[in-house]
Amino acid sequence: MNILLTGSNGFIGKNIHKKLQHENVFCLEKGFMDNKDWLVDLEKYVDNSDAILHVGAISDTMLQDPNEMLKYNYVFSKHLFDLAEKHNKKLVYSSSAANKGQTGNPSNIYGWSKFITEQYGLAKVKNFYALRYFNVYGPGEEHKGKMASVAYQAWEIGSFNLFPKKPERDFVFIDDVVDATLYPLLNDVERGVYEVGSGRAHTFEDVLNLMEIPFTYKNEKEIPSGYQFFTLSQPLLYIKGWEPKTDLKNGIKKYKKYLNGNM
Repeated sequence: MNILLTGSNGFIGKNIHKKLQHENVFCLEKGFMDNKDWLVDLEKYVDNSDAILHVGAISDTMLQDPNEMLKYNYVFSKHLFDLAEKHNKKLVYSSSAANKGQTGNPSNIYGWSKFITEQYGLAKVKNFYALRYFNVYGPGEEHKGKMASVAYQAWEIGSFNLFPKKPERDFVFIDDVVDATLYPLLNDVERGVYEVGSGRAHTFEDVLNLMEIPFTYKNEKEIPSGYQFFTLSQPLLYIKGWEPKTDLKNGIKKYKKYLNGNM
């Protein structure tokens, strides 16, 4: 199978690329749009592919520059979607739980960029699958800095400073996310928007206790505006036939093994 993959150097894209090591994968990265003929080249890549996995994006939820966010998260995607429809390609789009529900009520610029892109794809592409990832963690996120999971940030520092209100997140292991992303390529799936999570919400304390890392609490005034205190995926909105295989306890166990160089 010939697969066009965007964002192959990112956290999720890198893990997808590894899983597709026996397939013919062409990778597009952020600098691709710097080429003046990028649209012409993009059509060639789309035409020569059997399917498209669009997981590349700016994922910094704290970014305040709407122009940069929309350039990479919407404008490029819009052209890619138009070409996917023109050449009748199956397209899986990496959306986000930041969209907050089917009607969309994003809490930041990142969420809005994902929501309007998702809606454009639904309107324009016949074979379109938008996957709203929840809080993904696991091997390969080392480069993400402040956008890395609490598990990785705490491991890197050796401790962690938490908000006192005890946020809860639906933490989903990277292997489950990769399997969900590839599922529409390998199976007959109805087009639409799907959630990808574990189906359970856990506190940061839960994660840090499993990581065996000490933590303290921040001053309440340090909580940024628009901060999400709760995320939880709905299994009824998962792709029919897919379900997560890794609970938090086993996911953290695998992750610790990787971080300690034993994987």
